[in-house]
This record gives sequence, structure tokens and C-alpha cells, in this order.
Amino acid sequence: MNFLPYLWVLLAAMLWGTTGTAQTFIDGTAHPLTIGALRLSIGGFSLLAFVIWAKTLNARTIPWKAAWLSAAAMALFQPLFFSSVQLTGIAVGTVVAIGSAPVFTGILEWTFFKKNPDRIWMIATACAIAGCFLLFANTESATIDSFGVLLALGAGLSFAGYAIVSKSVLQAMEAVPAVAVIFSLSALFLLPFLLFLDLTYIQAPQNLGVILYLGIAATGLSYILFSTGLKQIASSSAVTLSLAEPLTASLLGVLVVGETLSGTAWSGVFLLLCGILVLTLAKKKTIGKKTASN
Repeated sequence: MNFLPYLWVLLAAMLWGTTGTAQTFIDGTAHPLTIGALRLSIGGFSLLAFVIWAKTLNARTIPWKAAWLSAAAMALFQPLFFSSVQLTGIAVGTVVAIGSAPVFTGILEWTFFKKNPDRIWMIATACAIAGCFLLFANTESATIDSFGVLLALGAGLSFAGYAIVSKSVLQAMEAVPAVAVIFSLSALFLLPFLLFLDLTYIQAPQNLGVILYLGIAATGLSYILFSTGLKQIASSSAVTLSLAEPLTASLLGVLVVGETLSGTAWSGVFLLLCGILVLTLAKKKTIGKKTASN
């Protein structure tokens, strides 16, 4: 065992962090729920077709209960997160949802699996969450909507639930078939939204290209990486590392979209990096000591 699982999760989070920038290239109005439904459908069904073609999927090995629960958690995350952002803004909604996920994961692991959070995780999570709040701090324009915050907390809990329950699926299956099954099932939950919401925007080649990128790279590939790492590290550590998502989104906003960050926001970037480095390097050192002692 080495630090590579942490790297896979970091790469996955960085891919997730590209979604906001990618959506800025969509020409016209696109409802967030249709984007969520399409990206899950493309990512899930394309992977499902691949594993069936490659004959790497064995339906008898699928832990169906855990797979359906994981799919439901991921499907629930989409409307909760996008609705919270609409109600209370991108900054507050993102901070509450993504920042609360590591805390919920640690609590769920402690409650149901009796796994006490270690000191490394607590330090890294504290740094990362503090960094998130500083990164998105904008007291002049932030509008706090209590129901929106509640929905964002629900989104954080949903992602934490996905990370924990999907680990049971990954214990019985390889990462690619597991992601294919979970996201195909998850897409089934959201497909009804496509019957009622406007989809004409995908007729434009540029918009279709963005949706394909979101489905294949920012969903299919990213969750394969996340699941590959999740098989070998604790769910709480994986979810803390996923806080690299807002870090990536912010940096891309500056470098690609042309946004500007205040000094406070750059302090948040620094704290996020500290949290990620503490978790990856400290865990690598711990693993190295255990290997040497054996």
C-alpha cells in the first residue's frame, strides 16, 4: 500500500473542480438538473456498455442493496446541491455542502463502524474546512437562506453516505464495474427530470461537447479514480481530499474565466493546500513506518 490511492482521489476531485468552468462554456440557458441528469446518464451508461462489452461485469457479484443505496445517495446529491446553490448562492451553497461532507463522513464512520477519527484526519479536515470558508468568503454579496443551507447540509450528508456505502460495493467488485452499476442506477433516479425540463440547448455542437466532457471525464473517469482510491483508504480521508474540488474550481476561475480572488480567498487556498498535504504526506509517512516495522 502506498500514497497512490490518495493521488487518485485528488485527481478525481480536480476533475470535479472543472465542472463549474466547463459549464461557463454552455451557450444559452441550461437547467442544472438537466446537466446533472445528463452527466450521470452519459457517465453511467457508457461505462455500463463498456463493462458489458468487455465481459467484466458479473451480475451475481453485485451487492444490490449497497449499489441501490449508493445510487440513491448520488442521485439525491444532485437536486439538493443545485437547489441549495440557487437559493443561497454558489459560495454559501458550495461551502456548506462540500465543507460539511468530511464532518458527516467522520460522524457516520464513528456511529456505524466505530472508527474513531485519527489526529491526522482531524487536523487536515479542520484546515481544509477553514480554507473553504475563507475561499468563498464574500460578506458583501452573500445571501444566507436558511432553507438553502439546510439543503446544502443534505447534499453534504448525501455525498458522505455515497462514499461510505459505495465502499461495500467496491469490496465485492472492481472499480470500473462498480462505478458503471452505481451511476447507471443513479441516472435512473434522475431521468424523469429530462421529461419536464428544456433540453434544446444540447442541439448546439459546443453545448453537446461540454455535456459529453462532463459525463465522460468529470463523472465517469473521475469516479473511477475516486473509487480506485476509496478501495484502499478510509472514507473520511477520501472525502476530506475531495475538498480539492473547490480549490481547483477557484484556481480555474482565476486562470480561465478571469475571476479575481481577494487576499482572504488566497489564504483559504493556502489552508486547503495545507490540509491536503497534511493528509497525504502524513498518511504516506505512517504507511512507510508500518511497512518498515513489518
